[in-house]
Amino acid sequence: MKTLIIITHPNIGESTINKRWMEELLKFPEEYTVHQLYDAYPDEKIDVQAEQRLVEQYDKIVFQFPYYWFNIPSLLKKWFDQVMTHGWAYGSKSGYCMKGKKIALAISLGVEKEELSNAGIYKYPLNELTRPFELSFEYVKAEYQPAFAFYGMEFNVSDSHIELGVRSYMKYLSEF
Repeated sequence: MKTLIIITHPNIGESTINKRWMEELLKFPEEYTVHQLYDAYPDEKIDVQAEQRLVEQYDKIVFQFPYYWFNIPSLLKKWFDQVMTHGWAYGSKSGYCMKGKKIALAISLGVEKEELSNAGIYKYPLNELTRPFELSFEYVKAEYQPAFAFYGMEFNVSDSHIELGVRSYMKYLSEF
């Protein structure tokens, strides 16, 4: 079964790694459905029912985005708030429509991995910073998987580093 990749990057055209990941994913339409939120909703008015129907079609979903200000792009937060609604994603009278779906995050980061650690400048490892996602997906009975993270994009945009990111991401997806 195909994997739905929901890409949320406010400037994908100016991106280095997220744009390259998307280009690679588009080479395999039989394996991945790429859904760009900022392209679909440039006015940020989300068609909730369309998004829910889309999610219902897939057993594996990856949310791909750049991580900045220790958070996600605002449109993805809005997507979570509006799409994962009571009565659809959770609640005693819901169908728990995300139940059993494998869910993961694919995150690009400007900082180095060592900086996001207990001993690093930012004090917390990424798995602690993404815990709210883990809890949210567990709440809707989805099967949250460990996130894919690619670090160092602020200062290392060399072709070799970017291609390492592509190979690493595609390997992660093939094992997802």
